[in-house]
Amino acid sequence: MSGGLVALLDDVAAIAKLAAASVDDIGAAAGKAGIKAIGVVVDDTAVTPRYVAGFAPERELHIIWRIARGSLRNKLAFILPAALLLSQFLPWAITPLLMLGGTYLCYEGAEKLYEAVAGHHEGAEEDPAQRNSSAHEEQMVSGAVRTDFILSAEIMAIALAEVADQNFFARALILAVVAVMITALVYGVVGLIVKMDDFGLRLAERGSSAGRAFGRGLVRGMPAVMSLLSSVGTAAMLWVGGHILLDGLEKFGVTRPVRVLHEDAHRAGHAVPFGSGAVEWAVETMGSGMVGLLVGAAVVVGMHMLGRKH
Repeated sequence: MSGGLVALLDDVAAIAKLAAASVDDIGAAAGKAGIKAIGVVVDDTAVTPRYVAGFAPERELHIIWRIARGSLRNKLAFILPAALLLSQFLPWAITPLLMLGGTYLCYEGAEKLYEAVAGHHEGAEEDPAQRNSSAHEEQMVSGAVRTDFILSAEIMAIALAEVADQNFFARALILAVVAVMITALVYGVVGLIVKMDDFGLRLAERGSSAGRAFGRGLVRGMPAVMSLLSSVGTAAMLWVGGHILLDGLEKFGVTRPVRVLHEDAHRAGHAVPFGSGAVEWAVETMGSGMVGLLVGAAVVVGMHMLGRKH
């Protein structure tokens, strides 16, 4: 009896060690996949704060929490099952679907630029009560979650490509970990950004003399930071959308646009003795952004023409 119990305990210990190793492997794979998607994560972080601009300070964290929940729901309830099923049964369909989402991002970015140039600033004619109304909040949260869906799909697609050699259940677990990890990172940072002025105000009222000066600087500087992030968010839509389209074309065998852009970036990097990597990244980013702007502008023109007909 005791020998059987010892054997059973040995088996349990072996299973526990195997489970621990599997958890470690999944964590490592999730971390690696998340790092590969970090560029899109930065864009997601830059895009989101503009949806919170203009709301009363006491509503900001609530709105971010609603967007974060919507983002996690996007990833776990829709994108993750779809990505797993498509990768298992229809892997060829992933690229065109991503390109469709990339086109939508290009449209969103170009539409924001059009509104800025034409003077149709969202909320410019609304009074504070309208901007803080439940209807306006619902509209902004829905818009943020809709945009997040495309960025989340790109993040999950990049992560999926990194773990394509894993079995089905391992892929599912790794992508679920990536979804939770990325969502917490993005919206944690967004929450810190949008509440930084409140932190500055508290410092200005209660801190030491140096703290009060720093707090006043934060309060004065945060509107400019938020405005800059809004601009970066719009540019990120165009860059990510253009990058998705170029990457999709390359996968379909249309390699010339990507090759020309890469060669131009490589030449520009070699022309600069220091920081060649940063220069190459900047050139490729601007090239992707120009593609996104051209595609987005074409969609905006088409949508406005359809709107006039109706």
